[in-house]
Amino acid sequence: MDHSHTIPKPSLDVLTMGETMMAFEALEPGPFRENRLLKKWIGGAEDNVVIGLARLGFSCGWFSRLGDDEFGHEILRTIRGEGIDVSRVIMDPDAQTGVFFVESAGMGDPRCYYYRRHSAASRLSVADLDPEYMASARYLYLTGITSAISTTAQEASQEYIRIALEHKRSLVFDPNLRLKIMDLAESRRVLIPMMQKSHYVLPGDQELMLLMESPDLDQAIERAHGMGIANLVIKQGSKGALLALHGQDPVHLPPVKTPKPVSSMGAGDCFAAGFLAGLLKERPLQECVRWGNALGAFCVLGSGPYQTLPDYPEFISFVKGEETVNR
Repeated sequence: MDHSHTIPKPSLDVLTMGETMMAFEALEPGPFRENRLLKKWIGGAEDNVVIGLARLGFSCGWFSRLGDDEFGHEILRTIRGEGIDVSRVIMDPDAQTGVFFVESAGMGDPRCYYYRRHSAASRLSVADLDPEYMASARYLYLTGITSAISTTAQEASQEYIRIALEHKRSLVFDPNLRLKIMDLAESRRVLIPMMQKSHYVLPGDQELMLLMESPDLDQAIERAHGMGIANLVIKQGSKGALLALHGQDPVHLPPVKTPKPVSSMGAGDCFAAGFLAGLLKERPLQECVRWGNALGAFCVLGSGPYQTLPDYPEFISFVKGEETVNR
């Protein structure tokens, strides 16, 4: 069906869809079973991205299904409180909001335990998509996590991409592998076609090597380009990022050094928010990647996936390396 005659001028900068859960983080390092003190926050890759963008002053929307329960209402209130449009969120009276627990390992990435099977978000379906609403955004953002949580959510993700292409909206996609809920073979089958249809793909270096079945990053990039995945922005954590465009040599953009990293939780999502911010400001692609590195660095300065993120003036000062006046 042709919806073009009813499509309004874009009113949102970025729109995304995906599951947000209630998170409980252990406050002491070590096995979770030994922890007695927990901190509660909301957690979802997609909402991390739009919260980061909203704090920078961009107009964003997020939709999903939430349980019509205390956790669901807290999530809705929190995301709405960040200035994000949640008008298309469905409060589901017949399913619970998902939860997960974060174990502090004391070194490396934290370990997560998910309790999301049969969650409200797993009931996302094609019927929950509003093409006109989606067409009201300049950029559409999606991660591979949504395809992993259920068959109907996977179908919704595929339709989300189809609608984006139909209405000529730029699509930014992060594979965001979750091998605990979708094995590698299935991830390749489902995610690679999504990567092929996206304008920009933001994998981690290890994710790309796994998806391309290559132990070598250069070879993985070559394979991805050969599959038609033209614009790769590859996150490398503390090493920075690579901009790998088809037909060009990859360009390494160094990380922004942080004095005392606290937690890597959400850093990849914040990178995506910084990269999207650069796109929205129509910066050159290399600068967009630098902005990704900078916002990712902001994330690791504290605990939680978005809690430390800045407003736009503070962010630009940080990018420029300007000193903060504290007294």
